[in-house]
Amino acid sequence: MNPSSLAEANRLFGLVEKGSKKIKKAEVVVCPPFPYLLSMKYQASSIKLGAQDCFWEEKGAFTGEVSPLMLKNLRCNYVIIGHSERRNYFGETDGVINKKIKSALQAKLSPIFCIGETWQERNKGKTRQVLKSQIEKGLSGIKENEVNGLILAYEPVWAIGNGKICSFKEAQVMGFYSREIIARLFSSLLAKKIPVLYGGSVNSKNARDYVREGGFDGLLVGGASLNDQEFIEILRSVVNA
Repeated sequence: MNPSSLAEANRLFGLVEKGSKKIKKAEVVVCPPFPYLLSMKYQASSIKLGAQDCFWEEKGAFTGEVSPLMLKNLRCNYVIIGHSERRNYFGETDGVINKKIKSALQAKLSPIFCIGETWQERNKGKTRQVLKSQIEKGLSGIKENEVNGLILAYEPVWAIGNGKICSFKEAQVMGFYSREIIARLFSSLLAKKIPVLYGGSVNSKNARDYVREGGFDGLLVGGASLNDQEFIEILRSVVNA
């Protein structure tokens, strides 16, 4: 829910777009708050747009919600689904997330499907159990030929915005494990093909390690994206990985 004004959002977007044009080997996706999407629709050229959430119905009497078709009409290519904050603050269950993923795929949006364990779950040794459950329930009832464009994002909840760091080695293990689950649900071919991102206190100092050493295909950047110079530096470090 940042920044707090359209003027600041446009300024930040413009700076990020200008800086990212010089970096050719990275696909940059910006997912602003809903009110800013229309303005950025007319600015985006080198940057692709995504949304931070969506509803599971195409239209109807669902006050306050935004449908995948609306997002598609605003030239969105991506939508974040199942982010830990949606799960935590708004009580989104795996069943709700499953319906959103299905609706996004039907609208030809690429869901950035977030999974991850809490600090308590990690300390109890339940990380693998949690990831397995989230992936299986989130993708329940979806066939392999229907998951084109799906992106998986591993974001350990305990490593978001609190100073705790998930090492690239620990993240790597969970990234590989997530692919194993995809292979069991669908096929080894899809497991190799599907992009897996890492999110959790990513900055310009550790970004390269998650991609180069951790084997992730990209990053889901949070707070660091509000600083254009830091964000561009993250891009540079990833490209040079």
